[in-house]
Amino acid sequence: MAKPKVAVVVEWDTTGESYKQMEAAGCELAIAGDAWTGGFNATPETYIKLCDGADAIIGARLEGLPIDGELLANFPDLRIYCRYNIGYDDIDLDAATELGVIVTNSPVESNWGSVAENTFAFMLGLLKNLRARDNHVKQGGWRGGEPKATYLGRRFDGYDGITVGIIGLGRIGSRLADLLQPWRVRILANDPYVDQSKFVHHNAQPSDLDTLLSASDVVTVHCDLNQETRRIIGPRELGLMKPSAIFINAARGGLVDQDALYQALDSGGIAAAALDVFEDEPPPKQSPLLSLGDKILLSPHSSGRTASAGIRACIPLQTGILLTALSGKVPKCIVNPEALPKWRDRFGGKSVI
Repeated sequence: MAKPKVAVVVEWDTTGESYKQMEAAGCELAIAGDAWTGGFNATPETYIKLCDGADAIIGARLEGLPIDGELLANFPDLRIYCRYNIGYDDIDLDAATELGVIVTNSPVESNWGSVAENTFAFMLGLLKNLRARDNHVKQGGWRGGEPKATYLGRRFDGYDGITVGIIGLGRIGSRLADLLQPWRVRILANDPYVDQSKFVHHNAQPSDLDTLLSASDVVTVHCDLNQETRRIIGPRELGLMKPSAIFINAARGGLVDQDALYQALDSGGIAAAALDVFEDEPPPKQSPLLSLGDKILLSPHSSGRTASAGIRACIPLQTGILLTALSGKVPKCIVNPEALPKWRDRFGGKSVI
């Protein structure tokens, strides 16, 4: 029996332990190596060459290369696509399902928890005007002319504190709500897909989207990108926000109309924004968002990336998932369970290791 082929499309495992584990199970590995380090530089042609004949594909997101049905159709033996990331919006799940390919992701706490922490850092950095104050001192300024900061929490002196609006109360949104509890801010949350008990558990007041936008001092987005949520924040929504409000997106760039966001920031419609994600990644050098100075805080889609903690967790998780699928058993963390009937017909009970 020929060895099952595993294509490693983004090489995160610097220890090589997962490769040893897959090889010990009888797998033949095709590793992209340095050419695609960081998920860049892959083309359809090089991707097809690497993954030709693959029974499984494993790795992180490939920047600028959508995994669509046309690409997946080149791999008739493919039974699973294992993702080191949480996000999978670049994979055509309908096409994968139609082909009987299951897709898995890595909802490890060190990843999604870090996104919540990074969002909190964005929030504090902008509310406290840290970068502007830093620049003020470096340019020779001192007290009296420095940008003022916002006090977050309410106590017993008549100050109501700020209101934070969280769009999406899943893992990340609810963790952010928990991080905010000691600060005693008012939390509004919008999520039509979670049980009402979750709002109570995380001390968040349920709100319709328009009310959340108009009442919040900080608005932060934490929902999946799909047809329903694409550009959920556009000109109308930004127009509902306070001129003093801050907008944060550490979820997916496609959730926001970036041209409208630029206009809102440039015109003073809102005060500031922080983005970890963009519609086009990396953003083009001519993007007007890059010209907004202290009004915007940016990071390179890295809020879930921590010093090895997230990687340590997701690599063994997905390696185990991959080997489970190659043994003909249904693994965990499947994001397109609709593919299972066809998958079971094709691969169920059929081990290749």
